[in-house]
Amino acid sequence: MIKIIGVRFRNVGKIYYFNPKNFQMEPGDHVIVETARGIEYGTVVLGPKEVEDKEVIQPLKDVIRIATPKDDTKEETNRKKEKEAYQICVKKIRAHELDMKLIDVEYTFDNNKVLFYFTADGRIDFRELVKDLASVFKTRIELRQIGVRDETKLLGGMGICGRPLCCHTYLSEFAPVSIKMAKEQNLSLNPTKISGVCGRLMCCLKNEQETYEYLNKKLPNTGDAVMTIDGLKGEVQSVSVLRQQVKVIVEVNDEKEIREYKVEELKFKPKHKKEKVKLSKEELKELEKLEK
Repeated sequence: MIKIIGVRFRNVGKIYYFNPKNFQMEPGDHVIVETARGIEYGTVVLGPKEVEDKEVIQPLKDVIRIATPKDDTKEETNRKKEKEAYQICVKKIRAHELDMKLIDVEYTFDNNKVLFYFTADGRIDFRELVKDLASVFKTRIELRQIGVRDETKLLGGMGICGRPLCCHTYLSEFAPVSIKMAKEQNLSLNPTKISGVCGRLMCCLKNEQETYEYLNKKLPNTGDAVMTIDGLKGEVQSVSVLRQQVKVIVEVNDEKEIREYKVEELKFKPKHKKEKVKLSKEELKELEKLEK
C-alpha cells in the first residue's frame, strides 16, 4: 500500500496522484507540485489515503508545499495574464491568416511555458505563429490542437436538459458513446435529438446504459409471440423498458385488441438479438459522424 493524494489542475480535469509526504491537507486545499510540465498549482480533491501500489504510476512525485498566500496571488496573476495572451494570440492568428480557432490559453505556474489550445478542420502550419508568439512572451510556446468534445469541455454551456454540460461540471474523462446505446434505450435516432452541444453523441447516454441492458434482457422484442397469464396468445406491439410492461395484440371473441401486461405475466422465448432498426444510407452516414 502507498499513501497518496488526488490533485486537479483545472476544473473537472483529470485527477493526478502525488505523495503528500508529511503535509496535513484536506480536499479543497491548494498545493504546489512538480509535474512533467514543470511546477504547477493544483487543488486537492482526494484527501490522503492508501491505495494499492498497482493503482499508481511510478515514480510518484512529491508535494513540494502547501500553497502560500503568495502562491495564491501568483496564480490569480497568471489567470489575468492568460486573458491578455488570448487577445494577443487572436490578433496574431488573423495577421497570419490561419484557419484555426483559439479556444483557451494556459500559463504554467512557473511561467516557463504558455499553452494555446485551438481547433481546426485539418493540419495547420503554425511555425511562423509560434515564432511570433515566442518573440512577444519571451518563453516556451506550445500550440495544442484539440477536438470538439474538448472544446466544449473547456468552454462549457447548457445542455438540452436545461442543466450545465456534464463534461464541464463533473466528467473528468470522456467515455466511449455509440449509436447502440441510443437503440438500447429506445431513443429517436434523429441526430438532432441525440447529439450534444459539441455535435457528437450525448455523454449522458452512457449513464443509464447498464440499467437499460439489464432491463432489456427481461423483455421480449416487438413482434415476438407471447402467451399471457390469462391463456391468450398474442404478438408484442410495444414495450416500456422502465415500467417493465408490454402491450400485446391478442384475439378475443374473433376481435383483436391491445392489452397491457407486466413482463412476469408473459411467457415467451428469449432472443439474443435485438430488433434491427432500418435506416437509409444517408441516415446511417449522419449517425456515424456523431460517433467520431
